[in-house]
Amino acid sequence: MTKVPNIEYERYRLDNGMEVILHSDRTVPLVAVDVWYHVGSGNETPGKSGFAHLFEHMMFQGAKHIGSDVHFDKLRKVGASSVNGTTNPDRTNYYEVVPSHHIETALWLESDRMGYMLDLLGDASLGNQRDVVRNERRQRYDNVAYGSERFAVAAALYPEGHPYRYLTIGRHEDIEDATVDDVREFFLKWYVPSNATLTLAGDFELSEGRALVDKWFGSFPQLPRPSSEAPKTPSLTKTTRTVIDDNFARLTRLHYVWVSPKNLAEGEAELEILSRVLAARGWGRLHRLLVIDEEVAQGVSVYQSGRGFSGEMHLVVSVKPGKTVAQVEPLIQRVLDEVQREPITQAELDRVINLTESSFVWGLEELLSRAERLQYFNHYTGDPGYASKYLETLRTRTPESIRKVAAEVLGAPRVEIVTQPAPSKEPNKEPNK
Repeated sequence: MTKVPNIEYERYRLDNGMEVILHSDRTVPLVAVDVWYHVGSGNETPGKSGFAHLFEHMMFQGAKHIGSDVHFDKLRKVGASSVNGTTNPDRTNYYEVVPSHHIETALWLESDRMGYMLDLLGDASLGNQRDVVRNERRQRYDNVAYGSERFAVAAALYPEGHPYRYLTIGRHEDIEDATVDDVREFFLKWYVPSNATLTLAGDFELSEGRALVDKWFGSFPQLPRPSSEAPKTPSLTKTTRTVIDDNFARLTRLHYVWVSPKNLAEGEAELEILSRVLAARGWGRLHRLLVIDEEVAQGVSVYQSGRGFSGEMHLVVSVKPGKTVAQVEPLIQRVLDEVQREPITQAELDRVINLTESSFVWGLEELLSRAERLQYFNHYTGDPGYASKYLETLRTRTPESIRKVAAEVLGAPRVEIVTQPAPSKEPNKEPNK
């Protein structure tokens, strides 16, 4: 068995509580600067959905010393690449990859918006980003095929008051109602040094990295790290079904969702493996049966989506034109019953382990990917070097352990969303004369 790759790192905290992870690699003259604030849409309160994502946008509006709306331009001029920020239910990250002789430029930019972002906050900057976020929701959720399906899944899985109910993008009305005071309060609570982890990966000596981090972040005051109560894991007492008529969809689609283990929790590895066994293109059991053998589906997707509080196991099937839900569903259920009743084969398991390990190792090639992997494991386990344990967990799963988890999760009640194309959008249907 191959040796697990080791990402060497040093981790420590500044006096103000900010966590620092350093990974030195002198191979190429680049440095990835990656900041994670440990707040996401899962920390939002009712009536303020979408705030974590809105605030991600606000952080690019500028800060006291760097000026207004110049973040991308300054990094472009020094030859930076991969500049962006993202938000999910558990965290918000900001990153840039710069030539190593411009490491201080990146640290200065991240430092200034951590410490002085509020100096340029106003109605104009908020209004600008509020419009941007609402347009993003229209473009990526409201006016795309199967966009309404995502909201239907969340509404069926999570009760009112649960932070996962409204997706990271948030509701239009909550975003529109956001005020400057709301944004200021969000920043003062969550964007404190003690709630952030800075990772540097690349061409620098560790002593140099420590000195630069202290120079740009060490003088910030120590403020309490915020806390929030974990919401109750949803419990489905029965299978529910929702039917959506979608003006943008062209194919009928079935979407099943089960409540599943949270990220990196016991049982999640089994579901990751099972997802590939079911849906891998060409050889996955559902893909082979529905797409190749019976030719009733256009495509199949199965995936485990672990999060900080709980997870979701998804199964999505696009029904082929001319075929029906009634033809597809019994075939799906036949395979789901099979993997709950009988263990998968050792050959299937070995194939998934090989694919997963190779993908994981190749994913460590880029500096930013390594920085993100260190951040990811640190956020969810408290151990940036969790890679060896992660791969060991995958390697020690068995066909029987996968069957047991499949029976526990897939045998429980689920959410079923059926998306039907509007009559005028159905494939091969003659238009009204």
